[in-house]
Parts: sequence; structure tokens; C-alpha cells
Amino acid sequence: MLLVCRFTPADPAAFAERLAHALELLTAQPGCLGGEAGRAVDDPEHWVLTVRFTGVDAYRRALSPFPVREHVVPLLSEASADSPATYETLLGAAGGAVERRASLRAGD
Repeated sequence: MLLVCRFTPADPAAFAERLAHALELLTAQPGCLGGEAGRAVDDPEHWVLTVRFTGVDAYRRALSPFPVREHVVPLLSEASADSPATYETLLGAAGGAVERRASLRAGD
């Protein structure tokens, strides 16, 4: 599962520190496969946070610990709400090989 959140922070330097702390907290959770944060090359006012989880259940559990609820959840609430933030992973690739994954959605 992918978490993809887009931001347009007022104070980029302070925001980068908040993102770093959020990544520390999230990637320490069981089922988190890693994460990254960065800003747009063409428009550095726009930032993105992406975090990979083994599944929806791992993502939901990762948001449960108090430090995550205290720091990460408020940060995520500042994300742009013009598109979804959570995605199921249907294609994965490494070393030139693509792995197709079944949808977790009922009826797909």
C-alpha cells in the first residue's frame, strides 16, 4: 500500500524537519517498508511524502501509537485534499522485472 501526500508549506525549512520526524516515526512501525519526502523540481513550493506499507492493515496500525497520532496525523491533515492519499499497489518492479499484484478491493 502506498501513502502519497502532497503539501504546499508556508515555511519549507521547518516543514522539512517535520517530514523527517514523521518519516522516523512511520518507518519504525511494523509493516512499513520505507518512505521518502521531497519537493518538486519545477516548483519547489510543492512537497510530497510517500510511504510504503505491506498492506492497509499495517498502514492503519502504523497510525495508532501515540507519538504518531501526536505528530504524523496532524501533519497528514495539512496535505492537499484534491486527490486520494492512499493507494493499493498493483504493479511492483525491481531489476527490470514487473510483478503484478491482485487488487484487494472486492469485485476487482
